[in-house]
Parts: sequence; C-alpha cells; structure tokens
Amino acid sequence: MEFETVIGLEVHAQLLTRSKIFCSCSTSFGAPANSNTCPVCLGFPGALPVLNREAVIMAVKAALALECRVNPVSLFARKNYFYPDLPKGYQISQFDQPLAEHGRLVLTGGGAAKTVRIKRIHMEEDAGKSIHDGFSDSSRYSYIDLNRAGTPLAEIVTEPDLHQPSEAYEYLSRLKMILEYLEVCDGNMEEGSLRCDANVSIRPRGETRLGTKIELKNLNSFRFVQKALEHEIARQILFVKSGGTLVQETRLWNADEQRTCSMRSKEEAHDYRYFPEPDLVPIEPSADWLADIKNTSGELPEAKRDRFINECKLPEADAEVLLATPALTTYFEECLKLYDHPKTIANWLMGDLTAYLKSNNLSIEQVGLTPAQLVEMLQMIDKGTISGKIAKTILVEALKTGKTIKDIVAEQGLTQISDESEILKIIAEVIEKNPKQVNEFKSGKDAVVMFLVGQVMKLSKGRAKPDAVQKLLREQLR
Repeated sequence: MEFETVIGLEVHAQLLTRSKIFCSCSTSFGAPANSNTCPVCLGFPGALPVLNREAVIMAVKAALALECRVNPVSLFARKNYFYPDLPKGYQISQFDQPLAEHGRLVLTGGGAAKTVRIKRIHMEEDAGKSIHDGFSDSSRYSYIDLNRAGTPLAEIVTEPDLHQPSEAYEYLSRLKMILEYLEVCDGNMEEGSLRCDANVSIRPRGETRLGTKIELKNLNSFRFVQKALEHEIARQILFVKSGGTLVQETRLWNADEQRTCSMRSKEEAHDYRYFPEPDLVPIEPSADWLADIKNTSGELPEAKRDRFINECKLPEADAEVLLATPALTTYFEECLKLYDHPKTIANWLMGDLTAYLKSNNLSIEQVGLTPAQLVEMLQMIDKGTISGKIAKTILVEALKTGKTIKDIVAEQGLTQISDESEILKIIAEVIEKNPKQVNEFKSGKDAVVMFLVGQVMKLSKGRAKPDAVQKLLREQLR
C-alpha cells in the first residue's frame, strides 16, 4: 500500500520585547535564576496582569506579514494545567478568539510554488523552566527557574498542508527569516526563542480523511525537525504494514539515538478547561492602528529578493545568500549606497568576508569593518592603488585587527606597483632564474607565460599590476 504523509507545524516565537507580556520584568537571557521575576509572573495572589502593547504590535506585524486576517476582537483565556514551572496553575493564552487567522506562506524551494495555509496566530505567555540535571542532588530533585515565565510568545499554527520533511524544513527557514526581518523574534533555537512541534500522520494515497495524528516534541533545530519527521514517517509506515494500529500520542525526538519515543498517549493528554481570562480586556485593534503597524514593518525578505534580482541584476543564488541574515542584507545595502557595483560587493561578501566569519565563528555584527571601509578597499582596487590579490590579505588583516584599510596599506607598503621600470626589473630577474620556461615559450608553448607571470607576482609579493606584468613579460620574452 502506498502512503501519503500529512504534516502540520506549531511554532512558538518569542517576541523581542524588553519586558514580559503582563509585567515589567526583563526578558533578557542568561540572568541568574529567578532574578527576572515579580509577583505577577510568580503568580502571587492578587497580582494583576497588564498587557504589553509592544508585544501586541510585534504579533500583529507577524500576522500581517503572513497575510493573516487580524480579528476585530481577540480574547485571552486561562489554559489550566498543573506543572511545577507554571506558578499560577494556568497559562494565559488565547483559545477560540485568537489574534489572527487564515494566512499563508508560499514556498518556492521545490521549483513550483506551494502555499502553506496559516490556520491561526495567537498570543500567550511562556512557562518557566524545569532543570533536571547539573546539581549535586539532581538525582533526587528538580530545580525551577521562573525567569522565562511570562515571556511573550506568538504561536503560529499551520493547516496540515505539508507532505514532505523537506517542506517542513523550508517552511521553518522562511518563517524564521520573516520574523527576523520584522525584528519581532531573533530566531535563536538554542536559547528557546523559536520552538517547533510537529503533527504528522499517514494515510493511504488517495484517501481524503486524515490519519491518526502523532505529535512530535523536543525539536530544537530545523535539521532535527526534518530528521524526526523522516524517522517518524518511516516508523508509522512500517508499523501499519506490520498489521499495527496507530494510536494518537505525543512522542519526543531523541537526538542521541536518532529516533522518536513515546511520551504520553491521547488518554493521558491534558484537558485544559479553557475559560476567559477575567483580568484582561479584549484586544480590539482599529483599522488605522493596523495600517500604522503595517507601514512600519519595513521591506520583507521576498520583496528584497526580487529587488536584488531585478534591480541589482544579481543571480538568484546570490540574492538568497545575501538574505541569509538581516545583518548581512543591511551590510550589503549600506555598501550599495556608497558603491554602485552590486555584483562586486556581493562577491566579496559571499567569498572572503563570509569565509573569514565562518572560520572564526563570528557574525558580521562582531567585526569592526564598516561598509564604508569595505567600499574604500574596492575603490582602491578600481584605481589601481592595490591589487585584487593584495586586497584579500588586507581584508583579513582589517577583520583581525580592526585597523583601517588605509593604515594597513600604509604600514605594510602594499600599494600596487604600476611603474613599468620597477616591473621590468622584476621581470628581468624572473627570466634569468627560469631559463627552461623561457626556452619553452620561445619554442611555441604559450601557456608557460602564466607560470612566469606567477613568478613575477610572487617576487613582487603580489604588488605588481597583473595586466602590466603580462604585457611587459611578453614583450621581453619576444
């Protein structure tokens, strides 16, 4: 029997506010345990929540970017369950009246465009964190850190429109990019800023009814999402083909063993007993307010991509690389304001600059080379002040030391040699030291001239002007 896979995703995006969703406590990561807390996020009796306006704005930005309908009225509700890191005994979330619904995100990675429908986006507060290891008595006790409790989240839920693990990977990558460009989420999965649960089922090909849904949790990277889905799909198909009957359950991804394992069955799932949150008023955004939010959202990645391809005449692959992070895109655009050669800038950013950043595990924000300094170096190449080869050395030195391009060139005497008399002296020395290659050239082996050019460049430490070297070398050999 041939099977079809059906996948839906639920993404929790931590909103980039400085304070929590219902109190003024900081959302900074890495603070001492339980230091970013107050009576509101600790759930003390009588402490009342006050909604963070900036969190609403960020959630609305995400909703509009994903082409959702922002509902005229949305309500908060209490989601009741007991867990040690949930101090109130309930989580403030949204249930039957979410912030936004009926959006979409278009995927293009497989060639043909594929639309993934966004079912809903709702706001909620995060729970705290249970720590089960790392202490001398961790075998007997778990510790609770409530710094994260009350952090604002936007939960983005898709319809079951995905059918391949690779599509899930692309969806998450595109969504992360949009949220980062909007500056509403930093997308850091290691710190828990972006978390994903996946719902996956199989059904006989041609069947319209959904199969038994299995929820996958503990997916803390996009690659793990793809691997967990691949394993789970194979497990379900093998189980059904062996005569088994799937039951609805929640499973965890074990990255060490590269497999999913059962966490709880449907019978053990929570009954959350939602009811309206009595301490918060409804969210009722006006049309003018929504328009203002949309106008301040900036240019989205797809629009930038099209502009880079159509206006800057960059290849599609180059545009995708430059869009990898908002910081790299901003750097490219700042360079472009000063130097109208998009392809040249792109080549240096994607080549030598990116190679240095990767080898040193740095981001472009962590280096001191400004767009103006990079442009200054490119203009020096254009003027013949330095060679392209020497520029590679200068770039690395500038990135390492933070020195300016001009200072490095001056200190190390790296200006390009364009004086023909100086180049002729170097050529004469190379001809004298390489009689065999000279004779080969004279006997008709023209390709050997490039070896001799290389020797001239080596002797001049890369400073000789390459086109002048080849011209003068040929003249001397003749």
